[in-house]
Amino acid sequence: MADLLKETVVGRFPGDASPIMPQEGEQKGKIGMRNLKSHNTEKLPWKPGLIKSLKTAAAAAAAIGLAGELGLKYSATAGIITVLSIQNTKRETLKSAGNRWLAFLCALALAKICFALLGYGLWAFGAYLFLFALLCICAGWTEAIAMDSVLVTHFLAEQDMGLSLVANEVLLLLIGTGMGILINLHLRRRQGEFERLAEAVDGQMKGILHRMSLWLPEEDKDGYGPGCFPELKKALRKAKDCAASDYGNTLLAKSVYELDYIAMREQQGAVLREIYDNIRRIRYLTEQAGQVAGLLGEIGQDFHRDNTVEGLLGKQEALLADMKSQPLPDSREEFEARAILFYILMQVRQFLEIKREFVRGHQL
Repeated sequence: MADLLKETVVGRFPGDASPIMPQEGEQKGKIGMRNLKSHNTEKLPWKPGLIKSLKTAAAAAAAIGLAGELGLKYSATAGIITVLSIQNTKRETLKSAGNRWLAFLCALALAKICFALLGYGLWAFGAYLFLFALLCICAGWTEAIAMDSVLVTHFLAEQDMGLSLVANEVLLLLIGTGMGILINLHLRRRQGEFERLAEAVDGQMKGILHRMSLWLPEEDKDGYGPGCFPELKKALRKAKDCAASDYGNTLLAKSVYELDYIAMREQQGAVLREIYDNIRRIRYLTEQAGQVAGLLGEIGQDFHRDNTVEGLLGKQEALLADMKSQPLPDSREEFEARAILFYILMQVRQFLEIKREFVRGHQL
């Protein structure tokens, strides 16, 4: 019995045969599907890049101007430091600035030792760069290698590491990193955009469930293709990127709700794909197929963020108990079909329990 079930059901078992590759054509069940490209409110792709370019240019120019007004040598370096300091989020910018300051202190110590032992020449700079790069790679400060080494070249050019020149480099680094931090202080959480993207994800999954309820009781499933799953993957990726950006731009409140929400939907999406694979294998229709299809349709109708799924779990348990109490199948074909339906019902429970665990983890 166990071997037969394993042979019949598609589930991620080791040694399973290659899954059936469905046709791409879609002729029915399109209700509920949404295409993210249809959102007219979506920002043009070049707009964020244009805004970031303007910010970077303005900040770099301001840094160079300030360093020049203070009479610092190599004032253009402050602009380069600013460019390298601007990151995509507040957290990234602050972390990068902190790493560069720690690395700069180490660079000063290593440069002082190398120049004192080998003189102000290429061999000394080469020895410094080898040791500093090795340190940064081991410490995870790779972004600081170029920036801090540029500052050290000023010591090589001046043939000196006096206090006045060290103070000059400290001020250049302070102006550059400070301007990079200031330019990113205006970044805010894009909660409205995340809500829209999350709704798009939910709409995709709602459509998938609706189509499952339509195709499960159909004997001919050649027109039931997987085209909805790439669209779901795109929607999840966009929502995940937005959630990560929101988290990076929130310095005080460290809420991971948005990241966890998308992670939950990703897990559910994987389960839906497995259910789809199993539905494709059902060729012999039984009475239970209509019952399971009805449950999938009901889940699709009630699919929204605020649903705790407790009621749906109760209906799944009731249907499972009813199927267990029904007479045994009369043929091998009926047995195989009912075995797949039974497994689909267990996957439905897994799908709902993922949501229940998320709800419990984020209750006030």
